Amino acid sequence: MRDEELPGGSWTFLTSHARVLLALARDPEVRLREVAETCLLTERTVQAIVADLEQEGYLTRVRRGRRNHYRISPGAQFRHPAEAGRDLAGLLALFTDDPPTTRTPQRN
Repeated sequence: MRDEELPGGSWTFLTSHARVLLALARDPEVRLREVAETCLLTERTVQAIVADLEQEGYLTRVRRGRRNHYRISPGAQFRHPAEAGRDLAGLLALFTDDPPTTRTPQRN
């Protein structure tokens, strides 16, 4: 199924970048081929999105043997001015069962 085939039309609330990020947050060792299937995208598109997210500091790719492991940066801030001051932790909390936690400075 493609986005155009979804009930109600072709638009969705979450971008492809958000869907890929959430898929990696849910399973940090998932293969990008599986992410592509889950997100209804091509594998090439998912690879480009992962490169974007890594370049902007939203995730880090770590090689473990023959597989990649993805670490999400929950404290990374959203890019758009409409979401200024908000970080990924809130999005992850909404859409993942076990969201990564950010370190909160201790107050004296």
